[in-house]
Amino acid sequence: MNVTTSEKQQDEENKPAGDVLLIVFIHGFKGTESTFENFPSRLQHVLSESERNLSVEYVVFPAYETKGELNAAVVRFADWLTTLTVQREVAHGGGAGGVKIVLCGHSMGGLLAADSLLEFINSRPDRKAPLWPRIIACIAFDTPYLGIHPFVFKNSATRAVEYADAARGIVTDVYSVFKGTTTATPPPNPALRQITAGTSETSSASAWAKWAPAAYAIGGAVLAGATAGAAYMRRDDITSGYTWASDHMRFVGSLWDEKAMHQRLDDLLAADTDHGIIFKTFYLFLPASPPTHPDPRTFVVLPSRSSPVFTHYVPSPNCVVQDEVQAHMGMFKAGNNDGYYRLGLETVQVIRQALGRCGTQSDHTQQTPQGDSVG
Repeated sequence: MNVTTSEKQQDEENKPAGDVLLIVFIHGFKGTESTFENFPSRLQHVLSESERNLSVEYVVFPAYETKGELNAAVVRFADWLTTLTVQREVAHGGGAGGVKIVLCGHSMGGLLAADSLLEFINSRPDRKAPLWPRIIACIAFDTPYLGIHPFVFKNSATRAVEYADAARGIVTDVYSVFKGTTTATPPPNPALRQITAGTSETSSASAWAKWAPAAYAIGGAVLAGATAGAAYMRRDDITSGYTWASDHMRFVGSLWDEKAMHQRLDDLLAADTDHGIIFKTFYLFLPASPPTHPDPRTFVVLPSRSSPVFTHYVPSPNCVVQDEVQAHMGMFKAGNNDGYYRLGLETVQVIRQALGRCGTQSDHTQQTPQGDSVG
């Protein structure tokens, strides 16, 4: 559908004050503003063409330190979003609630989006008070709400060895700090051997166990996966030692609190039911490829099919990458994800559904404008 510049300008002038859709993107652990590539601008284009009565804008939350407690990041994000919302409402003249906000978080950014939404809901002066900022949807992209799948690093033995080697560097740093030397070599870590050789041994007490007893207690394979995952995400800086490890492992420590993880999903379902705030999470799905991988693979742990939250999980197939980590990190790269365009169009549909729930008037049809695609 071709629209001339003059027609677009006339449309802008005819739009009611305050009819604004603001899509906020939040990167995950060790991500940056470039995590989403061109995905945000593509969404803006398609929605602007189909939601002609809306001013569609997007913003990427500036890169933030993924360290310390997740709650601290929630406070920083909430303050930032509050200020941004005031600025947008004043600029568009629509008053409080005139800007409809969609939160889109990738990976751990989805946890930040969810917890911020729940904080806004719970901090209202009373239960009948309207929600402000007016968040209408929380969309997650491969967010480990229930943790990272324990087979993520087992399913690619060659890469697992590389991640395990990097993880050993963290263990060495930590052990050296506790021993007061930079030359000491830590005892072999049986959890790491379980990834590469499948052996099962009983571990004796070590400095690593003393440093993270709760993490150590969850089991060798899961600990190795979490440690290797942190090492991979830390690919740009493997040598900073205990300070880095303690700060950043505290941030991803949210993935070890099973009770809190389930409670978060229950609260997101309640937000959907009680406040009409749509909650969806797109998870990467690698189809089975026998004989190497006889079963489908995912980066995140999925809820039980009998759980009410399961219907809020939407598969996003990727048939071109070799392992779950590659799929997760390249989710917004069309060359690494053959499901990229489908992901964009399905995200548009979720946002349209959210707009319909909040009563925003729109003249779109259910079809994407001819000639347009998210990509």
